[in-house]
Amino acid sequence: MSNRYAVILAAGQGTRMKSKLYKVLHPVCGKPMVQHVIDQVNELTIEKIVTIIGHGAELVKDQLGDACQYALQEQQLGTAHAVMQAESVLAGKEGTTLIVCGDTPLIKAETMAALIKQHEKMEAKATVLTATTGNPAGYGRVIRNTNGFVEKIVEHKDATEAERKVNEINTGTYCFDNKSLFQALKEVSNDNVQAEYYLPDVIEILKSEGKMVTAFQTDNFEETLGVNDRVALSQAEQILKRRINEYHMRNGVSIIDPDHTYIEADAAIRQDTVIYPGTMIKGNSQIGEDCIIGPNAEIKDCEIGNRTVVRQSVAHDSKIGSDVAIGPFAHIRPKSDIHDDVKIGNFVEIKKSVFGRGSKASHLSYIGDAEVGTDVNIGCGSITVNYDGKNKYLTKIEDGVFIGCNSNLVAPVTVGKGAYVAAGSTITEDVPGQALSIARARQVNKENYVQNIKFNK
Repeated sequence: MSNRYAVILAAGQGTRMKSKLYKVLHPVCGKPMVQHVIDQVNELTIEKIVTIIGHGAELVKDQLGDACQYALQEQQLGTAHAVMQAESVLAGKEGTTLIVCGDTPLIKAETMAALIKQHEKMEAKATVLTATTGNPAGYGRVIRNTNGFVEKIVEHKDATEAERKVNEINTGTYCFDNKSLFQALKEVSNDNVQAEYYLPDVIEILKSEGKMVTAFQTDNFEETLGVNDRVALSQAEQILKRRINEYHMRNGVSIIDPDHTYIEADAAIRQDTVIYPGTMIKGNSQIGEDCIIGPNAEIKDCEIGNRTVVRQSVAHDSKIGSDVAIGPFAHIRPKSDIHDDVKIGNFVEIKKSVFGRGSKASHLSYIGDAEVGTDVNIGCGSITVNYDGKNKYLTKIEDGVFIGCNSNLVAPVTVGKGAYVAAGSTITEDVPGQALSIARARQVNKENYVQNIKFNK
C-alpha cells in the first residue's frame, strides 16, 4: 500500500452563511462541520493531514488542535490555489492524496476508503468522487468516454444542452497521485471569469498528458452535500440527525419518535434504553442500559448509569448513577455527582454537589456547593444558602440526616450524622450528630388581634 495523505479545504469565508462564525465551524449535530470531516478522515490510514485555513484560521486551529498540520491561504483564489498551499508539506512525496472539502460534514470514511481503493487499484493519476442526482443544476457534470473513464468535468454554465442532461455530478472530493497533482498545479491557469485557480482544471491537464483519470460513484448523494448557507446547514442537520438516530436504534435503543429526538454525534447510549420525544442528548453524554430519558429532557456532557429515569429535566456536565429518578422539572447543573438510588424530584436544582446513595430531595429545593451523605432526606422547600454576595461556601450533610421542610442551611455549616433539623429552621451553626436542631422563633398567638385592626378604607 502506498503512502496516503489528505488535504482538507477549509479556507473559505462562507459569505452566504451571513454569519460572524467562520463557515466550517458551524455545528452540525453539535460538532463543527470541519471536525466531522477530520474525524472521518482519521478513520482511514492517512500519514499526514493538511488543513488549508484562511479566514478564522486561529479559531480552526483551536478546534482541531494537533489532529492535523495547517497551511495558510491568505487570499482565497480558488480550490487549486488552496491545494497549492500544501506544497511545502506534500510536494515530492510518493503516494495518494485525498482532497475533501471542510464543508461536507456528511461524508463517510467508508466512501472515502472506497474512493482510494479504486484509485489505487486502477493506478490512476486522478479519481473523482461522483454522485447522481435528479436535479443536477448548478453542479459540474462528469462526462465519461465510451470506456467509462472520465473525459472531462464541465461546469453547469459551460455545459452544452446534451451535457446538462447528464445527472452524474462532481462532488468536489478527489484522489490524486501526489507527485502528479503538484506538477499539474503549476500549470493551472486563472484565465476565467472569476480569475481563480480551479482544482477540476488539474483533471484537464492530466487528461491532456494522456494520464488515466477515473471516477468512483457513491450511491448516496446526500453524503456529498456541501454546506454553503443556512438552508443547506439545516438539511445537513436533518440528514445527520436521522443517521445518528438510526445508528442507535439498530444498536438496541428504543427511540419512540425519531423525528422529534435530537442526539448529537458524540453521544453514546447502551441497549434497552428508551428515549421519549422532545429529548436532546448533547455533547459527550454516556447513557447506560435500561434508562428512560424524556419526554422533553435535555442531557449534555453527562455520564448516566443503568436503569435511571430522567423526565422533563435538564442535566449538564454531571455524573448520575444507576437507579436514579430525576424529575419532572429538575435541573442538574454542572459538576454534580449523584450516586446510585437517589431521587431528585420536581422543581429541585442541584449545583456542584455530591449526593450520596439513597438520598432524596423530592420537591422544591436548591442544593448548591454541598456534600450530601447517604440516606439523607431533604424536605420540601429546603435550601443550602451558599452565597454571601461575594463568596460561595460548602454545606455538609452527613449520612442519615433528616432535614425538615422549608429549612435554610447557611453555609459554611455541617449537619452531623443522623441529626434532625426541625421544619422551618434557619441553621447557622453546626449541628452535632444525633441531635435535633430547632432554629425558629417561638410561636406567639395574639388573641382577638384581627378585630382590633383598623383597616384603611
